[in-house]
Amino acid sequence: MADFNNFGVSDEENVEIKKLTLEVEADTDNFESWEKLIRACEGQEGGLNRNSSPQALAALRDVYDRFLLKFPLLFGYWKKYADLEFAISGPESAEMIYERGCASITNCVDLWTSYCSFKMETTHTPHLVRELFERGALSVGLDFLAHPFWDKYIEYEERQEAEEKIFSILQRVIHIPMHQYARYFERFRQLAHNRPIKELVPSDTLARLKAEVDAENTAYGGGARTELEIERDIRAKIDTMFYEVFQKTQEETTKRWTYEAEIKRPYFHVTELENSQLANWRKYLDFEEGEHDFARTAFLYERCIVTCALYDEFWLRYARWMSAQPGKEEEVRHVYMRAATLFVPMSRPGIRLQWAYFEESYGRIGVARDIHEAVLMQLPDCVEAIVSWANLERRQNGLDAAIQVYKTQIDAPHVNLFTKAVLVTRWAFLLWKIKGSVDEARAVFLKNVQWYADSRHFWEKWLDFELQQPTSLELESQHGERVKQIFQELTVKSRISSAAKKELFLTYLTYLQERGGTDAMKHFLTVDREIYGPASLTILDKTTTKENGIAKAPLDEATRVRAESRYPAFYEYYIEPDSSSQGTASFQ
Repeated sequence: MADFNNFGVSDEENVEIKKLTLEVEADTDNFESWEKLIRACEGQEGGLNRNSSPQALAALRDVYDRFLLKFPLLFGYWKKYADLEFAISGPESAEMIYERGCASITNCVDLWTSYCSFKMETTHTPHLVRELFERGALSVGLDFLAHPFWDKYIEYEERQEAEEKIFSILQRVIHIPMHQYARYFERFRQLAHNRPIKELVPSDTLARLKAEVDAENTAYGGGARTELEIERDIRAKIDTMFYEVFQKTQEETTKRWTYEAEIKRPYFHVTELENSQLANWRKYLDFEEGEHDFARTAFLYERCIVTCALYDEFWLRYARWMSAQPGKEEEVRHVYMRAATLFVPMSRPGIRLQWAYFEESYGRIGVARDIHEAVLMQLPDCVEAIVSWANLERRQNGLDAAIQVYKTQIDAPHVNLFTKAVLVTRWAFLLWKIKGSVDEARAVFLKNVQWYADSRHFWEKWLDFELQQPTSLELESQHGERVKQIFQELTVKSRISSAAKKELFLTYLTYLQERGGTDAMKHFLTVDREIYGPASLTILDKTTTKENGIAKAPLDEATRVRAESRYPAFYEYYIEPDSSSQGTASFQ
């Protein structure tokens, strides 16, 4: 941020801007805080102009730059920024802002129209203005509501009194399905009546039409005709061709009208969209994909991801659709890059992991690895990203490389115990399912129970592991002892809630019923009494009240909520031991 302590900013303004800056930095997603900060910077010294202090101008530019880096799709602020730069520094500075804005939101009709209008007023070299209009036409010309842009383009050529240019523009526009297609066609027809016939259609088409007129005249026994009569008949045929174009455009417009009418917010905003709006975009995309026009479908996706920029569903859909088009590797990469670096919050890492899979599929293993590392820099407890990274290493470098990823993360001090417990079970399942070593997998559970006894997920996975081991009549007794050991360890070492333990013990009771031996019901009734009996008989609370000198203490509320929201399938109850019980997994 700019240094507000220097000249140009009053003490009162300095305090207010610093206060608002701290609010923004505390929550960069808070749109209202950004708006307040921008207004405060704009209001410095009674309103900024080209005579304002450099320090005040630097503060304004810094805020706008950071705000538009965070929210690059807010086209109105790009225009506002450009207007401020024009008032402060002149057209060159304003043009730089417009260029940045149009690069950030390439398909914004309003921004391109404003930029072209600005260029019309500040540049007196026609070919430079036309070059900009042509860039805009490629970016927004297909938009259903592109009429403000095309109107501005036609207005410029009217100023230049370039009727042939106007006619050329209209020749393009009459083929585009959009809201005001009819009025463009009417003007096109009016101009066509006064344009030379050779300008209306390509030379080969003109020759064909002339031959048709001559053939018709001969067939009906007509005599010699003047050039004017022949041209009149050719123009009638051309007019029929144009009317067919009009009908086709009308038909294509009507197809899209229903979807367009349902779009209530065609621009980006941080507030959520209604479900009906999301459903309409899905149906509209389905329709356009079914038309099999690459340019129109790609353009609709670009419109969609402006409005739905915060919904990774549409970014993923766009990437998948683009990947199905031949030779579009870079375009797919660009979709993922924009989603991951600008729009989809890091708290939803799925799009980034999908990007990593894409890069891996093209042999860019280092890039895929870097993406995983970038996610974990921001979300060190993200189980999904760690498991994905481990699987990447397993595919490319073997089982030991995958296990090393788990070991590194388990040893990392910034990864919480709950996440580590999940990673330990993943490590064990790798040894079991991939390496095929049941003994090594079992050893991982046994050696790490002391560290992760308070993770319900750890117990569920250990139990699942043992229950899935194949047995025989001869080995069933040994298998039963292993399962029994798990529940003995659970009873003695774990401080998960009594309710969670009771749910786990239900599995054990079922096991005793279905797979126990001749004396199984004795043990069944003992467990039933000690776990589900009245308070005077149950052993659960007695064994978990104080163990190793550590009293039960739930995690703080913020950590609990975070764990529950991130890992709802794994989380029920978690207890944070004091520092004396902290440890790391055993790799011995």
